[in-house]
Amino acid sequence: MLLTISGLPGSGTTTVSRLLSEKYGLEMISAGEVFRSLAKEYGMTLAEFGELAESDDSIDIKIDERQKEIANTRDNIILEGRLAGHMAEKALKVWIKASVDVRVERIVSRESGSFDDKLNETVEREASEALRYRTIHGIDINDLSVYDLVIDSEEWDQFQITNIISCAIDNSSYF
Repeated sequence: MLLTISGLPGSGTTTVSRLLSEKYGLEMISAGEVFRSLAKEYGMTLAEFGELAESDDSIDIKIDERQKEIANTRDNIILEGRLAGHMAEKALKVWIKASVDVRVERIVSRESGSFDDKLNETVEREASEALRYRTIHGIDINDLSVYDLVIDSEEWDQFQITNIISCAIDNSSYF
């Protein structure tokens, strides 16, 4: 089984991936956690690290090559990250979406800080990432045609989303 879970920051991808990992006993590999840990190693905020990544393609390339290698050489994993659906050839690919305001509220609740500061940081980060994805990979992050499922996390909570994806997994020809 190979499952990819993608979405913008605060959409719920990590939470849903963890729930699915527990339910199916799958290893979860998160590009976001790798990116956040690299930012900490460099002593930078996510926004600062995103700016560095804009001028140093090797950061994104390392993360993406690792995801691609994992997706194409291993089974029984959940690959979680914004480009995960683009990195895996044969997988059930899921995109989880939510409005920017809802996503920022979630980010503030998990990281603290002011809504306005997190909104500005999120908008800058997403613009930076979109530019890098287009420049490095030719990927338009807003083109959701690569995904088998697009689920709105404003409509359903993490448990309902997990159930929707579980239904797809249990009835999918991918597995």
